[in-house]
Amino acid sequence: MATDPHFVDYVLEQAGLGDALASRRMFGEFGLYLDGVFVAVAADNMLFLKPTGAARELLPAVVEAPPYPGARPWFVVDEALDDPELLRRLLRTTAAALPAPGPKSASRAASAPGLTSRRATRPRQ
Repeated sequence: MATDPHFVDYVLEQAGLGDALASRRMFGEFGLYLDGVFVAVAADNMLFLKPTGAARELLPAVVEAPPYPGARPWFVVDEALDDPELLRRLLRTTAAALPAPGPKSASRAASAPGLTSRRATRPRQ
């Protein structure tokens, strides 16, 4: 079942992180990025947080489940959705515990909108 965009809007609003927290559609579900770091997935109208030791310490009760079939278990964020301060702390703590996103590869950068490819072209004869 695909996630309702209204659910994602609710999560973004509850977190209160403004433009720092963004969502991106992924295969009918949504990925959540805090300052460019992939921190959570909204799937089946549930929020799944990447598991980190720091976030585990903040959760009163840890429930784990895979966000999609075949995935490893992530933290299910349920009650924290009704506690904006806890939700913000969970997202910030998770982002801080994860590595920063790496630079885009040359092939991805070349295919990005607005960028031009640096391929050599053969002169016309």
